[in-house]
Amino acid sequence: MNFYTGQHKFYCGIDLHARKMYLCILDAKGEVKLHRNMNTDRDAFLRAIEPYREDLVVAVECMFAWYWIADLCRKEGIPFVLGHALYMKAIHGGKAKNDKIDSHKIAVLLKGGMIPMSYVYPEKLRATRDLMRRRNHLVRKRAELLTHIQNTNSQYNLDESFGCIAKPYQRGNIVGAFENPSVKKSMEVDLKVIETYDTTLLDLERTILKLANSHDPVSYALLQSVYGIGKICALTILYEIEDIRRFPTVQDFVSYARLVKCAHESNGKKYGMGGSKIGNAHLKWAFSEAAALFLRGNEPAKKWFERLTRKHGKSKALSILAHKLGRAVYFMLKNKEAFDMHKFLR
Repeated sequence: MNFYTGQHKFYCGIDLHARKMYLCILDAKGEVKLHRNMNTDRDAFLRAIEPYREDLVVAVECMFAWYWIADLCRKEGIPFVLGHALYMKAIHGGKAKNDKIDSHKIAVLLKGGMIPMSYVYPEKLRATRDLMRRRNHLVRKRAELLTHIQNTNSQYNLDESFGCIAKPYQRGNIVGAFENPSVKKSMEVDLKVIETYDTTLLDLERTILKLANSHDPVSYALLQSVYGIGKICALTILYEIEDIRRFPTVQDFVSYARLVKCAHESNGKKYGMGGSKIGNAHLKWAFSEAAALFLRGNEPAKKWFERLTRKHGKSKALSILAHKLGRAVYFMLKNKEAFDMHKFLR
């Protein structure tokens, strides 16, 4: 957890919402100079902070609508701090809670050097990262429809299973397998939506690939040099990381990617592990997928993995492999080196 410890004349805490925001500006002595509820309007915000622009820092708790205020502060040359919502809740939780109190608490934490920071993802790649996340969301929705078709087969205990229906040519006999007209209609609807998803996802992937080749083609190529990391995993890792230099150490990176668990200790005693849900879920998914695909058709890796499984069990062995891949990716991107299978398995 990193805290913002910069010293300024004025500290602005904002309790931000989609249409409203509550501003609280403190001076270096902690006196309230401004405490106001206002619309999320750029010009109104700049007018409100104008008397304090000489040496001002702005802090916002991380929520879905922070993009515009971060971009505005960057353009205006105002230092901006994005607070980590989970850690801030642990620090400033109290009995009473409203927008006015929250904005004041954010300003006080900012002044006292107690704002736990989240990464302010740069505007240049942010929209593409969100587009990639949207693509992955649509893939999961498509998978739900495919699962519904298979579950309907099981509900009616059909003589033959549908098998794999991921490809269009594998779905030819689905509707005709059922007798009830309502079930037939349900299957037709599922198949039409899946067909729409197929077309949309293909278009999305082409668009994102073009953007990746213009944003950072070297890192994208390096990621694909890893056995088991294809174009989708590579794109996910590329855009979730953005710049590997933002992680000072490999431990920071694998922790962010949810590839390690942290021990809970007190008075020399261990109370188990925790923190597995803190970090980037998208990177966790990408490295988990890469670990499974790394073993497919890879005989040297399978032999190495079998030894690991005998020692730790399959589940933990896969976690160790995902962690090892995460470490490899960190040093590959940092040193601009391609993946070396021999070095990885030794």
